Order: sequence, then structure tokens, then C-alpha cells
Amino acid sequence: MSHSARPQALAPSRHSYPWSGGCPMLAACSTPRQADRLEEAQNTEALLLGRVTYEAMQAFWPTAEGEFADRLNELPKYVVSSTLTDPHWSATVLGDDWPKEVARLRKEFDGDLLVYGSRRLSRALIGMGLVDELRLLVYPVVLGAGDRLFGETQDKIPLRLVESRPFGGGVVNMIYAPAMADG
Repeated sequence: MSHSARPQALAPSRHSYPWSGGCPMLAACSTPRQADRLEEAQNTEALLLGRVTYEAMQAFWPTAEGEFADRLNELPKYVVSSTLTDPHWSATVLGDDWPKEVARLRKEFDGDLLVYGSRRLSRALIGMGLVDELRLLVYPVVLGAGDRLFGETQDKIPLRLVESRPFGGGVVNMIYAPAMADG
């Protein structure tokens, strides 16, 4: 994509939301990890969320304190949902035409359009070619059960590693981008 707005999907978790104390976003994380998440939020112009993730985040972040919480609270949120009717927390619902709306937002924003969690939404965005970066946080734990991040795809989606950054406790942030057909 030639413009700088970059929808980014972060690997979701079915059982541990990023703010749940299991660390993924900030709670009990190392200082470098906190700085990375804050920088990511500061470079973001808006959040794009599925309804389930939006409702969980909306229940926690409006009363949270700190620089990261302040940034999340001030960002506009766009929620893909066919059932949410009365959003709060600076949110706009994107209904059935959401792929067109996401394409419009990509053109409108200069900074990042960030997706936290939202597994089904992330899958759809990846399948439509609307993700410019995929940020996977890998934790050194095998759970043995759970939902797949990517699910079934029509075609193979080749990725190239853009960056890999280790954090404390064996956590690694890997950033991938779609591989170009010619490269």
C-alpha cells in the first residue's frame, strides 16, 4: 500500500485479554514491553475492533489510569458489528459495509489503524489483503488447546519478517508484512 495508514492485526487470545493481568499489553510486563506498547499506541490514529474485543476493552480502559490508558481512551474506535447499537468510549459502529469503510479509513488516516485481538475481524482483514503488518507476540507456553489465529484461507499468504524483538520472560514480538509476489 502506498499510503502510510497501516492496519495491523495483533495475535488475539481467546482466554486472556491484553489488559487482563496475563500481561499481553501492559500488566506485569517488562519496562521495554511497556515502552513498546506505548509507542505503538502513540503512533496509532484509531483502533479497529470486533464487537467482543471492543466490549471487553470498553469495560476496562475508561477507568484505567496511566499514559497508555489515556492514549487508548482518547483514540477514536471503529467497531465492526451487526449487533452493537449504542456504542460508547469514542466509538463508531461499522455495519455491513465495513470493508468499504475500512478502505476509506486507510486512505483517510496518515498513521496506523490498529486492531487489538478481534480474531474473526483479523482473519477477514487478512483474507481481504487489508493488513499491512501482522504483529505476533509469542509467549513461551504451549496450551494444547484453543482457537487457531488464521483459520482456513483460500490461498497461501506468504509473509516476510520485518522485525523481531525479544522482551523479558522469553516473550518475542515478531512483525511480519505480506511478502511481495516478486520478492
